[in-house]
Amino acid sequence: MGIDPGTNYMGYGIIQIVGGKPTALVMGEIDMHKIKDAHQKLRYIYERVRSLTRDYTPCEVAFESPFFGENVQSMLKLGRAQGVAIAAVLGTSSDTPIAEYAPSRVKQAITGNGRASKEQVAMMINAMLGTDYKPRKLDATDGMAVALCHWFTTSNNLTQATAGEKRKGLGGDSKARKGSSSWENFVAANPERVKR
Repeated sequence: MGIDPGTNYMGYGIIQIVGGKPTALVMGEIDMHKIKDAHQKLRYIYERVRSLTRDYTPCEVAFESPFFGENVQSMLKLGRAQGVAIAAVLGTSSDTPIAEYAPSRVKQAITGNGRASKEQVAMMINAMLGTDYKPRKLDATDGMAVALCHWFTTSNNLTQATAGEKRKGLGGDSKARKGSSSWENFVAANPERVKR
């Protein structure tokens, strides 16, 4: 199962592997845009993701990680939504493996371009799965893209051989192997990029 977290719409897609090929089971979005109270949105996310996990009993669940933008409040809200969704999965099945992928990694896996548009991702999802989804919102195809990205990553022998247990999907396998650097190291290496 793949989930694209959101605070107004949360997309999801569930695939089944048959004969070494992915087939679509279900795709949709959790619609919260009419819920005004932030805490009630979180409760609704928890209930819906828990229901999906119970109904479909996914073997693995992958999430698109929140992107780092300039609006800190939006990032915090998105992080809460993702956290509640993860808690819902773990509350249903505590041993379900969970993975995260950066938005650019998901787009790269589906379209070959880490900066592809949502429309391009949706078109490729239909081409890959032989479906004709025309979702109201593209969050649904984004959720399916996360599921496919996870399958592509975990079924790739080269990825498994080179990254092993350190495969995270948050920025590529080589980045996961060498570890992330701190802001201090970045600033020291790139003083010309610091604005004062």
